[in-house]
Parts: sequence; C-alpha cells; structure tokens
Amino acid sequence: MDHSLPKYQLLEDEIEQGIVDGRWKCGERLPSIRTLCDLHGCAKITIQHALQRLEAKGLIESRERAGFFVTYEKEKFDTPCRMECIESPKPVSVSELFRDIMTRSAAFDLTPNLHTGEMPQGIVQLNRSIGRALRRQKGDFQYYDEPAGDPGLRHQLAMLLAKRGWTGDASEVCITSGCQQSIFLALLTVCSEGDVVAVESPGFYGVLQLLEQLKLKVIEVPTSLQTGMDINALSDILNQWNVRACVVQPAFATPGGSVMPRAARTRLIELAEEHDLAIIEDDIYAETGWAGIPDTLKSLDHSGRVIHCSSLSKVLSRDLRLGWVCGGRWHSAILQMKLTSQLASSRFVQQGVETYIKEGDFAAFLRKLRFRLRKQRDQLLEHLANCPLAVRTTAPQGGLAVWVEFPGAINTIDIYSKALDEGIVITPGNLFSGSDRFGNCLRISFAHPWDNQRTRALTRILELVQDP
Repeated sequence: MDHSLPKYQLLEDEIEQGIVDGRWKCGERLPSIRTLCDLHGCAKITIQHALQRLEAKGLIESRERAGFFVTYEKEKFDTPCRMECIESPKPVSVSELFRDIMTRSAAFDLTPNLHTGEMPQGIVQLNRSIGRALRRQKGDFQYYDEPAGDPGLRHQLAMLLAKRGWTGDASEVCITSGCQQSIFLALLTVCSEGDVVAVESPGFYGVLQLLEQLKLKVIEVPTSLQTGMDINALSDILNQWNVRACVVQPAFATPGGSVMPRAARTRLIELAEEHDLAIIEDDIYAETGWAGIPDTLKSLDHSGRVIHCSSLSKVLSRDLRLGWVCGGRWHSAILQMKLTSQLASSRFVQQGVETYIKEGDFAAFLRKLRFRLRKQRDQLLEHLANCPLAVRTTAPQGGLAVWVEFPGAINTIDIYSKALDEGIVITPGNLFSGSDRFGNCLRISFAHPWDNQRTRALTRILELVQDP
C-alpha cells in the first residue's frame, strides 16, 4: 500500500478491494459513515469523499436514508467482453452502417426525426453569454484568434481539470473544434501511416473511423463493461507487437459506462513508459457522473505521455463544436498540426463559454443535467427489466448510454433495417468493434427524456428483438 497517497484514496482502495474479494456482496449494505470513521480514524469528509469515488466507479450506490450498498457483481460485469483470441493488427474498414447512422444524426436518439421542441437545459443562458461576447467584439472581426485558443477559456478549462487532479495550466491547453478533432490531431501527431493503435473492444466507433482515415492499423483490447480496458491483455499485446498509441476512455466509457480503477490507470501509464507508448485519453463523458467525477488519467501522468482530449458537446450542446487537447510532450507538435488544419476557432464563442463557466452557469447546468440523466437511466433500466428475454445490461453511474446484451441468436443488424422502416434508429453492437463482434448487443441512449414517442420506440425495439 502506498502510504504517500491521501487518506481518502487509501480508504477507497481498501473498500474497493474488499468488494472485489467478496467481503461485501452485491446488494449488501456497507458500514455507516460513522462506523467507518471510528474504524479508520478518519474525518467524516474523508469517508464521504472515498464513498463518492467508489460510487462514481459503479461499485456502490447511495440510497436515501439507508446508506451505501454494493452494486458490483463480479460474475456479471468484472470480465472483459468475450474474445476468442486477440487478433493481429490490421487495417480498419468502417461499415456503411456507421455512415448511415451518422447521416441520420442518430448516435444518441432512437427517434432523430422527432421534433419535440426540446430546449436543452442551460442553452438559453449559454446563448446569452455568447451573444454578449459577440457584441463586445467592436470591429475586431478581421483578426484571427490565437492558434491555441482564447487565453481566458483555456484558463477556465485548466481550473476545471485542476479539480480532477491535473496540475497543468492554460499554456498546456489547446482549443479545438471538438473531441473528435482533438483525437485526430493526437493520432496525426504521434503516428505515421501503418502504425498500430490499441483500442478498447467494445469501444468508440469514431476512433475506428479516424484510424481508417489516417491509414493506421488497429488492435482490439478486451474491455470490461465495469472496469474498462483489460490492462493485463494490453501488456501481452505490447510484448508481442509494436504499438504506437493507445486510445482509452477511463471515465464512463462508451458503450457501457465503465470506469477504470486507479490501479489499472497507474499500470497503464507504467506500460506507456516501458513500451514508449502514447496514451490518448478520451475524457468526453467524465462530467456526466452523478455520483462523483473521476480524476483524469492525465493527473497521474508525470512524463507527458498522456494526451488528454475532451469537449463540451456531450454535456452541453453538440452544436457548440468546442473541445480541447492537452498534448503533454507532444503539445507543441499538436499545436503546429492544428495550424495546418484549422488556423483558429471562433473568438466570441470561446469568450462566451469562458463567461458561462466563470460565472457558475456551467456548474449549475451540470447539477441539473446529472440529476436528469440518472432519472432517465433508471427509467431505461426499468423498461429493459420488463423484457421477457434474458438480457444483460450495464448500470453506469455516468455517461449517456447502457449496453444491452441479448441472447446469442439475436442479430441486431437484422433489427436495424426493420426498425428504420418505422422511423426508429438503433445502434447495433457491431459498430463498436472492427471485427464484427457484439452482433447480439445494442447501445441504447438515455440522453433524452422518455416521452411517449421514445418510450413507444423502445417498446417496439424489444418487440422486434423477440419476434424478428
């Protein structure tokens, strides 16, 4: 045990190990906060911080007036998704299905053509902040913004990241047009054509699209729907093949909402040092966590091997198209690469977002968003629990979607075209791998309220699965 760590982390590790070892079973109540204070000689706030971090990992949950209960099920979640064997690195070929879903703007909505007049919470105030910034330009429209982005916004982002353990400053942040561009710039900087990149499986299909575009090879690493990338499997891969970069989502990863434990994060960075590996951290969902926000992977990086990528599109507005990258040892090269593809970002949009964050509107928006997401997740899980088929689902503590596994005979690609005929767009599991895996799975979003139309769409999907 590393006694140099803060007390809350030591306590977090001890309780987590007890849960994994079966000291407390799924559904069992943990000792009360007062009891834990007495047992460990810690202040109440220390105990609460440790429990919040465990809840963010999905290991426990808080029940009003009842305490904290274990939600971790070793047999159900703590195994990588099944892979017969790890395939050799290969070129990527993204399916036409992915392109079809993207053209329908349907990545996170079963009914993308449904116009309900919804106004995303917080957008009105954001628009006001951007409008005020635009009015303050006073004839400066013919000047480009700084290539790295607005200094004030970069400062605000650095302060947000500091709350999650990062010790950098604004000079280490570069504004981009979104997380996808951040990852693109990172890959373009650290990799050359033909290089091998390790990705999670199942993992974010947008990364596969970028690898195809850059003519890079992919190797898929088995990934637990609870604890993320299998670091032992990655170690075996690194010993066998020359891998240049690893793209990973440590916090509420798509498609299942997994959270990588701190021990695995530490080992990942150690492997990066051993094998001269660039780690690209896709951190786009972290702020959605309603039980707590995990520290960044970047916060454990002391040699600049982690390239941190994120944006506001998933938590605030997809129309905002504003992200950032903290490039570590490659930051100057990434900034130069941005200059060749996008000289500058919109100045007044950045200044409006800076004000939105600085004046506390973003924090207030996030509090409401997290409450709403948890409610919508619970409603989705309740619907899925009524399915007569034997299904397995994740129950993430953040993110925007759950991963649903149907019996093996189900092929969700077949369901896709039938649902599409009825104006319903699903996201089949095959999209989350470059090797035609997970054909009996779906990612289902809870990003939108379960109004009558979306509820009927979900009911219809379950009908089609039962009787394709």
